[in-house]
Amino acid sequence: MSDINLTAVRWMKSSFSQQGGNCVEVAVVPLDLAGAQWVKSRHSGNGGNCIEVAPDAPGVMPVRDSKDPEGAVLLFPIEAWRSFVAATAAGEFGDI
Repeated sequence: MSDINLTAVRWMKSSFSQQGGNCVEVAVVPLDLAGAQWVKSRHSGNGGNCIEVAPDAPGVMPVRDSKDPEGAVLLFPIEAWRSFVAATAAGEFGDI
């Protein structure tokens, strides 16, 4: 994620977080994906349980739910995404 300016990140806590420091925060990253070309895997069926990725983003792999294209986008460092894809192809998560 070295191509993203992390000084402009806005951190948010879940509305379910309790007081006392046992919280998870998420970063809202300023990345313009308006012109992104979203694609689904060629293995995706028509059942609607698909994700889409935008492979041309700099240094990250944006992932979204194809049923909610205006919803949240998860950003994974590109090397982490490549490791995930390789592990999935090797069957490390079982028969998916």
